[in-house]
Formats: sequence, structure tokens, C-alpha cells
Amino acid sequence: MRAQLQEQLEKRVKQCVQESLELGQTCPKIERKKESMMKRKAEIVKAKATGRLKEFGGKVNEITTVNYEAHFQYLVKHKGAFFIEEEVEERVAEFYKDVLVEDTEKNPYVSVDESNFILLEDEVDERDYKHFKYDRLKAVQYAENWWNSHNPAFKSFEVNCTNYISQCLHAGGGQMRGYPNRGKGWWMRDNNWSYSWSVAHSMRMYLSGSTIGIRAKEVSSPDDLLHGDVICYDFQGDGRYDHTTIVTGHDADGMPLVNANTSNSRKRYWAYEDSTAYTPNIKYKFFTIFDEAKVK
Repeated sequence: MRAQLQEQLEKRVKQCVQESLELGQTCPKIERKKESMMKRKAEIVKAKATGRLKEFGGKVNEITTVNYEAHFQYLVKHKGAFFIEEEVEERVAEFYKDVLVEDTEKNPYVSVDESNFILLEDEVDERDYKHFKYDRLKAVQYAENWWNSHNPAFKSFEVNCTNYISQCLHAGGGQMRGYPNRGKGWWMRDNNWSYSWSVAHSMRMYLSGSTIGIRAKEVSSPDDLLHGDVICYDFQGDGRYDHTTIVTGHDADGMPLVNANTSNSRKRYWAYEDSTAYTPNIKYKFFTIFDEAKVK
């Protein structure tokens, strides 16, 4: 089984740097990535992948299920500049009588029922909050340090994207507030947390309305974003935001490269056109974080 999965990874790596492969040997996700790069005149000049087996499922009707992780690294050339993009895929493979018959990436962006997640109006006592400056460098340094692992100082979740972004903003100096009301403020404390800290749609609403502590302004274009700014994603275009990323770099055109959890990614092009969750109906919200805190 290991050998067959390794062969699959090698085929996908080969596809990254070759123009054409035999019919049936291509991965649609990699084709989407290459098409996205072509549109902005970028290319993958080298790629590598490593796999890690995580769990063997039981055998049912001669079918064995294997959960594994695939870590891809891409050396990308864009208008004379080079950078390394990374992504970790959570995948599931099925073997029939020990022969690989199915290998798919999990879609981690599950729909979260927020019918009971009510963000309440802020009631803030200015004496509780000190003036602070958002440190973009520290936020990005944290994003780089923890993009593919979990800081044990914080609780982690199966869908961890917004929790990770909250930690980055906090590392940049963002002050927690609102404890212990989960519908107020932005916080994680005592094995509890606000909806805005951990849920993508709630963070999108919080960034739109916060008037103290971490505040943000919505901008119209991704090229208005700076290091440490935030992008929210509504993959289905249904008004419910599913994912959150942080800007950690820019390509040769000045467009954002982002880090994220779920799926763990580093220096990924902001548009997510290669994502398994991408649809033509996708919508984005671009938030630039105010450098100075405001006290009422």
C-alpha cells in the first residue's frame, strides 16, 4: 500500500513540471493550479512531495481505507522572482484486495451551523483597554512558525483556520476582550472561546463591526492588502464565509500570498482557485487591519 501511494505522489509531482501526461494520469487540482499560474505568468519549476500515513481503517468487503497526509512543496517562478509555496493535503485512499482504487483529498471546509451564534453589540469600558500598535511583523512571524503545527498554548480544532488566524492577530498585539460571553468580543481563555475567535463567518462579521482593539477596514481589492491583513472566503457564494487566511507575502505583481490552516498552506496564491472547495460562485472579503487601536 505504501508503494502505491508513493507512486501516486510521484505522478502528481511529475505533472507539476510537465506540460502533458497520458490520459488518466492527471490530477484535476494540479491542472487548476497550473492554469491559475499561467494566467498570471507564473510557473512551477520544481516540486516535491512527502507522504505520512495517519490511520488504517478496518477492512470491509475487501476494501481497506487509509488516511494519509501529503506535503507538497512548489518552487514557483514569477516574472524573474522565485518563492516556495507549500500545502499539506489530508487525503483518504481505498484499496480493494490491496490494490489502490480510489485516492481523494478531503474537503475540510465543513458547513458550520451558526443559527445560535449571535454576535452581540459591544459594551466597552475604555478603561479596560490600553493603546496598542498592530505589529504586522510579529503576526507574520507567528503565521510562518505555526502554519503546519499547533501551538500547545491554544486549543486546536479539526477546522482550525480561523483559530490560527486569531492567534496570528493576537501575536501581532490584538487584545482579547468579551470573556466569558461567547457572542461578544474576540477571545480564547480557560478552555473556552468566542465564536469570532474560531468560526470563519463570525470572524468576518467581527472584523466588519469591531470598534475597539483589533479593528479592520474592508477594501475592494486584494492588492490593497499588507502583510498581516486578512482574507475571508465564501466558497459557495451563499453569504456564509467558510475560510480565513492571513497575508504573509506578495508576488511580483504585488498580489497577496497567504498562510492558512485547514488545509495547512504557506505562501499560497490568495485566490484559492486550486482548492477542492473552490466554486465559480466564490466571494471574498478583504480586510486591512488598522495599525493603531482605537479607544472609544
